Amino acid sequence: MSVPIHIQNISKSYEKVEALKDVSLDVKAGELFGFIGPDGSGKTSLFRILTGLILPDSGTATVGEMDVVKDFKKLRQITGYMPGRFSLYPDLTVAENLNFYASIFKTSLKENYDLIKDIYVQIEPFSKRKAGDLSGGMKQKLALSCALIHRPQLLILDEPTTGVDAVSRKEFWELLNKMKQSGITILVSTPYMDEAALCSRVALMQNGKLLAADSPENITGRYNGQLFSVHTNKMHSLVTDLESVPLASQVFRFGDTVHITSHQKNNELFVQLISEALMEKGHSTVQIEKQQAVVEDCFLALMDKDLVI
Repeated sequence: MSVPIHIQNISKSYEKVEALKDVSLDVKAGELFGFIGPDGSGKTSLFRILTGLILPDSGTATVGEMDVVKDFKKLRQITGYMPGRFSLYPDLTVAENLNFYASIFKTSLKENYDLIKDIYVQIEPFSKRKAGDLSGGMKQKLALSCALIHRPQLLILDEPTTGVDAVSRKEFWELLNKMKQSGITILVSTPYMDEAALCSRVALMQNGKLLAADSPENITGRYNGQLFSVHTNKMHSLVTDLESVPLASQVFRFGDTVHITSHQKNNELFVQLISEALMEKGHSTVQIEKQQAVVEDCFLALMDKDLVI
């Protein structure tokens, strides 16, 4: 069983810092919904409001039929929450942590073993090891097991893959997709733009504001600029040199290349302008390739408010 979420005009400030600014969105029951944005974008504050840990300054939010303020006690019974920092008891073993959290919700590892089996089998060999002695990836799996031990209808994961290796990140998202099949509504936040493509829908956030909320395919499909990647022998000065290209709308580093965007519809003309500008700046071995926009391109474009419809 899963629950829908309705967020209406939520705002939250900490003294003079506006963490959330009039955020409204809906999450469908059973969705794997991602909140994508850098540190300070408001993801954690929103999650803490949805779990009843803090109160909004204004606005409302409901999980199913439950108001997050009035019904916070009932809400916590159906919610599994995995905070950004490892928050289990480091002096207890893996098995002791799991049994403790199961007892809080009056259940047991045996009763709900089927739900956490895919995760627990990976940490079961370390069941007698203290949680504080586990690797980052194993701590992550233990925390997820504890969040699921009471078979929640809503699972909230705050940056669960931050600080873990690439293999653990991949395994973690595979586990989330399996859990999605069981009907749990899953909210997950991440600063990694590449993880957006793994969600049913995503909310792009920056400085407490909601920039867009849609499926990754629809967000990238609305990108209306002409996008190219550029690589030369002088990468250290490439961004600055590309900013002087006529008709260029946006320039930013992207992996080992630089992305440049224009509203110019004549691609051949724009490529020629790039080549000429870089030759004048002393660049050689210039490689220019047309690119399809990904979520990171759209996020940066939304910050400029002129490249995405």
